[in-house]
Amino acid sequence: MSAFASAAEIKVGVIGYGGAFNMGRAHLQQMQLAGMTPLAVVELNEERLAVAREEFPGIQTYTTVEAMLAESDVNLVTLITPHDTHASLALQCLRAGKHVCVEKPMAVTTDDCREMAAEAEARGLVVTTYHNRHWDGCILKARRQILDERLIGDVVRIEACNGRHGLPGSWWRSSKSVSGGVLYDWGVHLTEYALQLIDDEMVEVFGVAHRGRWNSECSWGEDTNEDEATAVVRFKGGAMFTLRVSQLEAEPPEFAVKVTGTHGCYSFSPHGGYRVVSFQNGERFEANGKEQESEGWRYYQNVADHLVDDAALIITAAWSTRPIHVLDLACRSAAEGRTLPVEIP
Repeated sequence: MSAFASAAEIKVGVIGYGGAFNMGRAHLQQMQLAGMTPLAVVELNEERLAVAREEFPGIQTYTTVEAMLAESDVNLVTLITPHDTHASLALQCLRAGKHVCVEKPMAVTTDDCREMAAEAEARGLVVTTYHNRHWDGCILKARRQILDERLIGDVVRIEACNGRHGLPGSWWRSSKSVSGGVLYDWGVHLTEYALQLIDDEMVEVFGVAHRGRWNSECSWGEDTNEDEATAVVRFKGGAMFTLRVSQLEAEPPEFAVKVTGTHGCYSFSPHGGYRVVSFQNGERFEANGKEQESEGWRYYQNVADHLVDDAALIITAAWSTRPIHVLDLACRSAAEGRTLPVEIP
């Protein structure tokens, strides 16, 4: 049975309205575009609360989560906070009877994701992750050309890389304990891309990491993220996914993602182009092109459609958990020096 009669009945609040990327405003605007009603903002910084009131006249503002949950009529809360706070804040909101959207990554550990999903299921609520890049133009085109048109045959392996050579920023994203590590920022996007292209069960994950290059120069000291880390995922059918995120990458590859298939390879980058080289019927085929227009607006539209019309939720808790499980296992594997079996295939 639908939770709401119309999207306008979905009264939304965001926790976090910080200045970085103006994400608080972006989320509220996208929810508004999907027909939802912006209602409340929680933010510690009074100056940012003033900005929220200016950008959304009449919006309720709070300096604590407890106050918003107790005093406002919000029924969907979006968390725009550091990674290590996602689980505790999501559980707090779920226990207050609110549906929850979490900025990606869903959480830092597999266990956190499991607890969030179990709490939502027990209360008949939705917990989902803001994987708007599920609809990036590059992956939409890659899915069509690789899976539907089968330009490169069956997918054999995917290699993804994000990096540069340089000191990590001093923001919380460079803290291992807060962010989860170097793999968790862009790595969660690239892993989510790969899981769209390899429709198979994961079997095991191997991880390696290098630390120490930037510790003395970064404000986090010993808690600074790894200099670089690599995750290798083996799938039941034999396909493989390799992810590398690095602050040591002096010469980044031309494309962020390279997909090798039985008949060729397909390379692409977010906000960029693609290249395909394919061998079929004894002929070599080459093509270069641009990604199609991104459709990230579909994320909140799907959430609204799910809550109002019982449409299938695309970014479920289970889907959100899979990339976190990969990153979590890779970090544990690197620390323990062994390959680890997958618990959530």
